[in-house]
Amino acid sequence: MNWQRWLMIAPALLFFLVFALVPMLVAVYYSGLQWNGISAPTWVGLFNWRHAFANGEAVHAIWLTVELMVLCWIIQTPLSLLLGVFLAGKQKHRAIFGVFYFVPLLFSAVAIGVTWSYLLNPNFGLIDALLKAAHIGSGNQNWIGNPSIALLVVSLIIGWQFIPFHTLLYQSGAKQIPDSLYEAAKIDGASPLNSFFSITLPQLKYTIITSSVLILTGSLTYFDLIYVLTGGGPGNATQVLAMDMYKEAFVNQNIGVGSVLAVVLAVSGVVLSILTLRFTGFSRMESQLEGM
Repeated sequence: MNWQRWLMIAPALLFFLVFALVPMLVAVYYSGLQWNGISAPTWVGLFNWRHAFANGEAVHAIWLTVELMVLCWIIQTPLSLLLGVFLAGKQKHRAIFGVFYFVPLLFSAVAIGVTWSYLLNPNFGLIDALLKAAHIGSGNQNWIGNPSIALLVVSLIIGWQFIPFHTLLYQSGAKQIPDSLYEAAKIDGASPLNSFFSITLPQLKYTIITSSVLILTGSLTYFDLIYVLTGGGPGNATQVLAMDMYKEAFVNQNIGVGSVLAVVLAVSGVVLSILTLRFTGFSRMESQLEGM
């Protein structure tokens, strides 16, 4: 009966309305206000939308966000895929390795940010000390203070944090691939490398899509780790859209412009997810079981 279906989806629908749709509608309303969060708000219509992109900072933040998305995907996807396939093996030592690989998942973004800021410190950081001991570089590289490499360093640290999660996705997908496919390939004389490209990758198509969607949409909202590591600096070298939204709303006390950027972030995430799923033919996260 229809009422039974509605009863089953009611909790999820209520959760979506309270924590997603209503806040989005409120943000759209706030985007039309001139308000500092304390005094009485004034309705200004589309003025905040024009003002948000007038000085070029928001456009710069959007481009940085796109760069961060690309860097995160390039860094995380190949490593996660290889580690996931490796951990899906039946040898016992691989399970032991998996315990160490998943350690970063136990830490909060703030703890990771503080730890890496000390490790990368040019005066007493462990990274520079190890490089100096290995006679690589001068040993005083300002990793997160150099505008030309700061975003790359942030992307690497984000990868260190989230690669274990995506590894788990690929490990689960790889374990669903039937052994009969590999046995048939081995009988036909296929090498392990050929089996990887001819069997493993095609079978993990939907897992790759799932992981990619999570990486790309997640890159839109990275804030806490960047805030702790660089605060958006040096200059505005790491001031991605989420950081720009925070500064406009809470540092510059311009809630209207901050809400504009929040709406842009949310809409971008939804559109990106829809386009990714639409043009990849995604239907579920599991091995394709092609040839079965």
